[in-house]
Amino acid sequence: MLFKPEVKDDPKTARKRVVRGIGRRMVSLSITLLILGGLGYLGWNAFQQKQTGRGGPGARPDLPVPVLAAMPRTQDVPVYLDAVGSVRALNTVTVRAQVDGKLIKVNFVEGQDVKQGDVLAEIDPVIYQAQYDQAVAKKAQDEALLANQKLDLARYQQLAASNAGSKQQADTQRAVVAQQEALVQADQAAIDNAKAMLGYTKVIAPLSGRAGLRQVDQGNIIRASDVTGLVIITQLQPIAVQFSLPQQQIVRVNAAAAGGVLAVDVFGNDGVTVIDTGTLKGIDNQVDPTTGTLKLKAEFPNAKFQLWPGQFVNVRLKVETLEKAIVVPSSAVQRGPLGTFSYVIGPDNVATAKPVVVTQQNENDAVIASGLSISDRVVTTGFANLSDGAKVLIGTDDRAPTADLAPRKRSRSPDAKGDSKAGPGKEGQATDGERRGKRERGEGDQKGQTGPAPVEPARGGAAKSQP
Repeated sequence: MLFKPEVKDDPKTARKRVVRGIGRRMVSLSITLLILGGLGYLGWNAFQQKQTGRGGPGARPDLPVPVLAAMPRTQDVPVYLDAVGSVRALNTVTVRAQVDGKLIKVNFVEGQDVKQGDVLAEIDPVIYQAQYDQAVAKKAQDEALLANQKLDLARYQQLAASNAGSKQQADTQRAVVAQQEALVQADQAAIDNAKAMLGYTKVIAPLSGRAGLRQVDQGNIIRASDVTGLVIITQLQPIAVQFSLPQQQIVRVNAAAAGGVLAVDVFGNDGVTVIDTGTLKGIDNQVDPTTGTLKLKAEFPNAKFQLWPGQFVNVRLKVETLEKAIVVPSSAVQRGPLGTFSYVIGPDNVATAKPVVVTQQNENDAVIASGLSISDRVVTTGFANLSDGAKVLIGTDDRAPTADLAPRKRSRSPDAKGDSKAGPGKEGQATDGERRGKRERGEGDQKGQTGPAPVEPARGGAAKSQP
């Protein structure tokens, strides 16, 4: 195979080829730099907008931060100690028969409220009635014999007085009369015993309360030695609640109890509603070494039968009342590295962070011991964009935001005018009217901000407020 020898270009042609290659490279490099510069500009612009929307270093200092504010108030605040307790019946009695016999009648219904003295059941009284009659007859017999012996004693005493009879016979008859009198007294005791046994054939309720489930049915032989008994009666009105407090609260509780009767509240299943209010009745005399707690007992009227024995309930004990305390909403108290503080709005609507000392706090209110006065105005909502020294715009909470339970129906913009020529690809695109509506809804529905937003958020993203 023959090869064609390489033909060398002349200098002019080689120079032109080199110039054309350099030109193409410079154009490619210029286009690449232009694209990179555009991308960098767009990225930097987006970053600046994002920082401006979040209130970062790029935020505009002339825009005030929208917040909600509240004024501190003075009121008497009760101090409570919370605990978990169990409901217990004030009195519980197992009703048992005191005599043996056949149960011939049951006069109560399971779960019925009974009163003290009500006849709950009856036992066959035939045998006990016969014993009672026998004791009565024995006493009558001994009383007749006693009357005859007393007459004999009177005769012997008259004979002894006229020396017609011996004094010994009179003294002996006096002793016989005394013995017969004692026998009559024994007969009366036997009658009382028989009468009591006859009365035991009627089972009486020893206290007022709620009858439980019947343990013995009618027609059965019931005995006094039965362990289960006939029925259990539980006193529900009033009722007791036993709860425990940490041993660190012993001094506080004793000091409060020495000042008067302490009120105790019981909450319902929701943990918020107070279903009954009672009084503290007793404090245990020792601390449980296994748990380090002290047992307390309170008594409640339980007028509506909302407390039931064996039930676990949330209890709070009122130990004292803070008079004329400064109270602010709990959301106004913030926590930082150095402790609790609140933002106080000055005369020029400038927020300043002030340290505060909180005595006690719950879900709604916080009691301030020091750091605030009645004239201060504290921020309650809008802490996301807030900082010390920032200017704020105070809003109103007359328009509370409402949550969407379902997606909103999309509507066409006024510019569309029912245009039916929109293709399938345009159905998912939001119109200008929809975008404006979404932006307005987003401004009004910001978390922790009620009413319309006073400042339009930056294009990079809406600012979020912290409750």
